[in-house]
Amino acid sequence: MLSVPKLAALLAGAALLVAASACDSKTKPTPANFTAVLNAHFLEHPECLLPNAPHFPYETGDPVELKQMNALVDAQLLTVSSEQTIRVSRYDTTPAGARVAPRFCYGHRVITTIDSFTPPAPANGFPETQVSYHYKIEDIPVWADSAGVRAAFPAFASATSGASADKITMASTIAGWTVPD
Repeated sequence: MLSVPKLAALLAGAALLVAASACDSKTKPTPANFTAVLNAHFLEHPECLLPNAPHFPYETGDPVELKQMNALVDAQLLTVSSEQTIRVSRYDTTPAGARVAPRFCYGHRVITTIDSFTPPAPANGFPETQVSYHYKIEDIPVWADSAGVRAAFPAFASATSGASADKITMASTIAGWTVPD
């Protein structure tokens, strides 16, 4: 049987252990928790030049799309043939392009800083917060890192400039923070 002082010391130690582990809880709204969850999320959700993926072969006469597709021709990911009578160009993937088509993903976000977040508030059945952050893009393939692709895809050029910022909604669950679908 434990004496009262030993029992009190044991209970105090247990309380400190519980309090210390609560500080590191995955459910707390902390920059470290947000960073870990966002990095894991973005590793599975790459950035892509054509998020609304077309089906190849693809035909277009739109000047903006022509510029974009021709940049991918220059990167040796697409081939092009022209149909002059109807003023369109037809694009198809090369063997190298088939590996990254149809979305032409070029890397993933890595969080550099969590700038701010709103106090968690109930929404959609879970506490949610708006997280503002800065990021950089990692694992950019050689085919994407060219002046032609940057000129044809301004969003890509901006995202890979090294100092990009964005906001995202995050929800708290029993297991920790997550990015809702």
